[in-house]
Amino acid sequence: MSTVTESGLPREVVQAKAISIITSAAVTFGVFLGGFVLFEPAPYELYMAGLIAVWALFGLRISKYAAILLTLLVLFNVGGLISMGVMGDLYQTPLYLAVSLFLAFTAVFFVAIVEGDHTRYRLIVLGWVAAALVTGTLGIAGYFHLFPGADKFTLYDRASGAFADPNVFGPFLVLPAIWLFHRLLTGNPLLLPVTAGAFVLIVAAIFFSFSRGAWGLFAMSAVLLMIALFLRSQSSLFRLRLALMAVLAISILVAAILVALQLPGVADFFAMRARLVQEYDGGHLGRFARFGIGFRMAMEHPLGIGPLNFGRMLGEDTHNIWLKTLMDYGWLGFASFLTMVLWTIVGGFRILFRERPWQPYLLCAYVVFLGHLGLGTVIDMDHWRHFYLLIGLIWGAMALEQRYQHRMLAR
Repeated sequence: MSTVTESGLPREVVQAKAISIITSAAVTFGVFLGGFVLFEPAPYELYMAGLIAVWALFGLRISKYAAILLTLLVLFNVGGLISMGVMGDLYQTPLYLAVSLFLAFTAVFFVAIVEGDHTRYRLIVLGWVAAALVTGTLGIAGYFHLFPGADKFTLYDRASGAFADPNVFGPFLVLPAIWLFHRLLTGNPLLLPVTAGAFVLIVAAIFFSFSRGAWGLFAMSAVLLMIALFLRSQSSLFRLRLALMAVLAISILVAAILVALQLPGVADFFAMRARLVQEYDGGHLGRFARFGIGFRMAMEHPLGIGPLNFGRMLGEDTHNIWLKTLMDYGWLGFASFLTMVLWTIVGGFRILFRERPWQPYLLCAYVVFLGHLGLGTVIDMDHWRHFYLLIGLIWGAMALEQRYQHRMLAR
């Protein structure tokens, strides 16, 4: 039997190329599904569970960095299991922790696949951008009631897209917006109209989510991106272009927001949402008061009080990722999570400005990750699919850098 195909290429090469196309398409579609989370388990969980299982059967390589991340995230969830042991009524905790553990596996999976082929970074980001465009369009359509039944894509008169919560919908859109902003600042000027159009649509969806956290996350990530690009380049010409493109992008964004504010009801709702302290933030048992109560409880309960129990006891969830880890995952979970976060910050920063093919993707993921840490002080993120994807992208770059250094030493 001939080992050469009609194209003249060896059969093994053709098969490897076909497998690469299929696996890349499978990963891209999985990331795309992350933009549609109306209930748990979401289609993303069901699909990714199958994809990870199949990939594991055919050789999912767990390297040093993937193993370290896996260990930290498993310890985090072990803390949750221990915390569950103190509960008299398990409530919905088993399913909740099952989702937590699964999301941890997705982070490790993304580390492994991007380490195996760095070109998957581009496909992951493109899948994320595509999901943002679709779910963002649905959110805008829902906000303006553009078709019958469109209101299902809103919540409390706020755009929520194909998410159950506008406070998750908005942050999900930030990485795609930052990536498009990066392309506006550094990409091909000929593609500017298309890039700018997609950028404005996604940022408009962030705006109409009326999520203060998403607004702050986008602003912080954009500023960090511009600072990083400015510091990374020593070219005066590039820095001039960066300044000009930043002014242009900001002008487009400001103009779009000003137009939106002219629409009936938008300005008043924006003014209300833009207040730093809302009614539910202050008060005897408001969000900020619960922070103090929760941290005092954490000192008395090193094992935690059980996942989801804080909200049942005080009427509202923790709305703080650090308090969340202490209450739901105990001191063990908190220590594991904090170690993972610090490792991500230090390890990502160490390689942030190195000239590598994956550097633009790492840069965007890193600044958005830092923004999420700030956002985590006022909201829980332990079940945000895209947060684990960000972690996987950064740790994947760390693993790639280690392989790159080993190849350099072997020469």
